Amino acid sequence: MSREVLITQIQRFAVNDGPGFRTNVFLKGCSLRCKWCHNPETQSLSAELYWRRRLCVQCGACLDACPQDAINPPISPEEAQTEGSTYHKIILERCDMCMKCVDACKYGALEIVGTPMSVDEVLDEVDQDRPFYDNSGGGMTISGGEPVVHLEFVNSLLDGAKARGLHVCLDTSGFCPWSDLEGLSKKSDIILYDLKHLDSSEHERMTGVPNKLILENLSKLLEKGFEVWLRIVVIPEYSDSFEYHERVAKYLAGLPGRLGRIDLLPYHDWCQDKYNWLGRKWPMDAYEAIDPAEVDPLMDPYEDEGLNVTLGGSGFENKE
Repeated sequence: MSREVLITQIQRFAVNDGPGFRTNVFLKGCSLRCKWCHNPETQSLSAELYWRRRLCVQCGACLDACPQDAINPPISPEEAQTEGSTYHKIILERCDMCMKCVDACKYGALEIVGTPMSVDEVLDEVDQDRPFYDNSGGGMTISGGEPVVHLEFVNSLLDGAKARGLHVCLDTSGFCPWSDLEGLSKKSDIILYDLKHLDSSEHERMTGVPNKLILENLSKLLEKGFEVWLRIVVIPEYSDSFEYHERVAKYLAGLPGRLGRIDLLPYHDWCQDKYNWLGRKWPMDAYEAIDPAEVDPLMDPYEDEGLNVTLGGSGFENKE
């Protein structure tokens, strides 16, 4: 049996991460630090703690259980839940993730983020919805975080999925050695590829890494004929101008091979609770979610270049 890795979620009946109904497997660990990251719980390779203040009755049981003095003393639940409160139950710099506080909490306010699972355990859960895959053309999507961080595990997961006849999408930033990406791509049906920004300096400012390797790997995937669906999140004051998307469309049209499709994904802020639960500040709190209607005109440059583009990336949408 293959070694275990930490899984943050296995999300069933997803329709925005490949064709048909899909089960998304979110692996923990990522080599990028996107400021707008909608899955901050997948960034670290280690297990973490969620503290849900709305469920916490401030009973003090976690304080008594903690051997590291990493729990803030109780305050009134009303004060802790007040909008704008900076109170957080866990003192993160002291916490060693022993998880004794989770065991002590009777109200579900504390939760471990990251469950160790083997390849067989993941596939057994994914396989439960096979009738939905068969009827919709769906399957499994391997996501994160960044799947390539767990190269050995993902290789085994892909081998197991193919042995079971499962359709597989690999969701990646492309920030990895070409040899790693090529090997995984050969075992995947579709590569869901993220394009964060065309300019390397802007890319590094918002993600922590330059984009040279990412753009090189995208070109190689297309040149070798892999099925690639490109995903572009439209971020306020970063990648939301018409002129920027004109540049991107021209760039993509000039690449070798053929892009299967391009999904323009409107920025949203639904992930703010996750940051709160982790005791982190949401870096994009100054920006409101983008209405899909605002993104619709940005499809025009791609259509003008003869590229297949969608708004929102639904697995059941394939605008020609």
